[in-house]
Amino acid sequence: MSPEFSRLLAILFAAGRAVSASEIAKGTGASEDSLLRQLQSLRKLLDEGGQGVALEEVGGGWRLIIHPSYVETVQRVLHPRPPRLSPAAMEVLAIVAYHQPITRPEVEAMRGKNSDAVLEGLMERRLVQVVGVKEAVGKPRLYGTTQRFLELFGLSSLAELPPLEEGPALLLRD
Repeated sequence: MSPEFSRLLAILFAAGRAVSASEIAKGTGASEDSLLRQLQSLRKLLDEGGQGVALEEVGGGWRLIIHPSYVETVQRVLHPRPPRLSPAAMEVLAIVAYHQPITRPEVEAMRGKNSDAVLEGLMERRLVQVVGVKEAVGKPRLYGTTQRFLELFGLSSLAELPPLEEGPALLLRD
């Protein structure tokens, strides 16, 4: 593995979160274009090499994740607990799950509160993703749930969500 790849792996491993290409470029002195090419090459190398980890682009940044082919093994050994979500995150997640695809302003209208940070957090946790843009003024992004959302809540499809009258109450219980 090249020294550039090793340096990127060290940064991403130490970060433990998604790191933007511009943040890495600023810290390493590399050009952002060059760095993006390196990240793409590293992602391909990790994906093909069976290294146990993969590189994922998410929420405007890059992060290391468990390679999908090793998730089940890691779960059997480490028995990870599902992430704890704040009441606000559960509320936004329920709104997105039941009303997707939905825009941020629509979520905020339903909640009566700003939801930028909550949506970003749900995207970082890979529970919500951008699924398109609405054909409206400003072309706002449309959000929907992810496969990880289904897995985390033990659902094989959105059709298994409890009826809407029960859904949010069930999802918001501690």
